[in-house]
Amino acid sequence: MYIRVLGAAAGGGYPQWNCNHPNSRKARDKDPNAIARTQSSIAVSIDGKCWFIFNASPDLRQQLWNNPALMPQPTDPLRYSPIMGVCLTNADVDHTAGLLNLRESQHFNLYATKRVLNVIEKNSIFNVLNPKFVVRKPIKLDTAQPLIYTDGKDSGISILPFAVPGKVALWLEDESKGADFGSVEEDTIAIEVRDSKNKAKFFYIPGCASMPEWLKKRINNSDLILFDGTLWTDDEMIRDKVGIKTGNRMGHMSMSGKNGSIELLKELNIKRKIFIHINTTNPALLENSNERKLANDSGWEIAYDNMEIIL
Repeated sequence: MYIRVLGAAAGGGYPQWNCNHPNSRKARDKDPNAIARTQSSIAVSIDGKCWFIFNASPDLRQQLWNNPALMPQPTDPLRYSPIMGVCLTNADVDHTAGLLNLRESQHFNLYATKRVLNVIEKNSIFNVLNPKFVVRKPIKLDTAQPLIYTDGKDSGISILPFAVPGKVALWLEDESKGADFGSVEEDTIAIEVRDSKNKAKFFYIPGCASMPEWLKKRINNSDLILFDGTLWTDDEMIRDKVGIKTGNRMGHMSMSGKNGSIELLKELNIKRKIFIHINTTNPALLENSNERKLANDSGWEIAYDNMEIIL
């Protein structure tokens, strides 16, 4: 199974367009220790020719340009795409806006929970995805779903979606519905991706607010996890005076601290651990930071655009 990180940053990318945080300034100055990243997305393939995208970021057009394997090849028809489908983990703008790049009457399958598909259906701008070409396939929590090529054949990849702690997308929050802003299970999901041929599997969890015991058990003894790396500390954006929300308020657990992912996952048997969806303020983005060293020493990698993984 071939995995490509199309984008490794959180919403807004790195550097974020309106952010003058020291991290962002270093990236704009092209500091070699501050490598720019686009917004979070990965692509998965069995053969390196036909691909499924997980989360369609606003930067998708640039990401495809940076990954020629996901673009038409010289011998392909005049209208063709190797993108067979898109899988969504939530309705966040940084995970859905890229769908607008995939208009132009091109066949592909769109996989998401009914909750997320309903959000897309109610927003008329997504009507540019012509239903004659784009088949919307609802996925059920804790139910395996084979990913299908546009010709109807089974790709050999299946996904098993399951709810993780999180919250409804920012633009859908409703304060009148209580402390959880009207969140339901289908608002934030993780995906277990399986290769039916060689039995390899990995977990893609770009958003997660906490690490309950049941989730530890579920991801233990796995080959790979791509996990929420939004912030280093929960109050990072408040402390650095670039925001007013904690990571927990935004639905993300932090990398560091006693309740952080580095500490809570340290005893688990996971062959490869990679942080993705990393916010522009996170010091672990910097190649030469103490935070990067601590993460690396704890067995974690920091995802970067165009990173390639083979399982």
